[in-house]
Amino acid sequence: MNSIDIRTVNVVQYIKPLREGGSMPAIVKADDGFMYVLKFRGAGQGKKALTRLLGLNMPELVFMNLDNSFGATEADEEIQDLLDFSVGLNLGLHFLSGAITYDPLVTKVDALLASKIVLLDSIMSNIDRTVKNTNLLNWHNELWVIDNGASFYFHHNWETWENHLTRTFPMIKDHVLLKQATELKNAAKEINRLFTSEKIKAIVNTIPEDWLLDDSIEFTPDQMRSAYKQYLAAKLAMIDELV
Repeated sequence: MNSIDIRTVNVVQYIKPLREGGSMPAIVKADDGFMYVLKFRGAGQGKKALTRLLGLNMPELVFMNLDNSFGATEADEEIQDLLDFSVGLNLGLHFLSGAITYDPLVTKVDALLASKIVLLDSIMSNIDRTVKNTNLLNWHNELWVIDNGASFYFHHNWETWENHLTRTFPMIKDHVLLKQATELKNAAKEINRLFTSEKIKAIVNTIPEDWLLDDSIEFTPDQMRSAYKQYLAAKLAMIDELV
């Protein structure tokens, strides 16, 4: 298994920005006729926010080609700059029409499901699944994980990335599902069963080469891929401590 199969589509219509998101993603239409939430490579977290671990109940991910015609017709200067800086290959999530934001005061989540999400976010060092911004949706009576863009924050400073290999994740104390995550040990067994070294290798190898090119650092794409694999292997090895 060398990579994960992800479809590639072309953006044909920019519909509207989602201004509640810090990176201001947008709802767009693609040439396959479906609508997607487009995560722009030109946003604040840039291409790093597009690197994610696949799993759980999540909208289909697609690669989305964005050409330079959209920025030329956009009146809002902020959105115009975002479109111009994002020309090329971006990431999209299938738009879940009619979905509502998860409200912890209203919806109770299955303990094992909550535990899986909490533990995966601890492994990925995801600082952005809190009451203020749950990044969870209720759709067709199911819970959907929609955004892991604030994960793996070691890759914002590659020079010190190895310092993160043995760290736990104290920020998990703010996780929106923590109180419902009472099956962490069982979740750990499931994660260890699903996320084999081959699976991790396939996921990391799916990251487009272009997203790993950065003239500001000395790391090559192959070195970055190796770091992601080492980081995930290290976290899985210390999963009992994370539990």
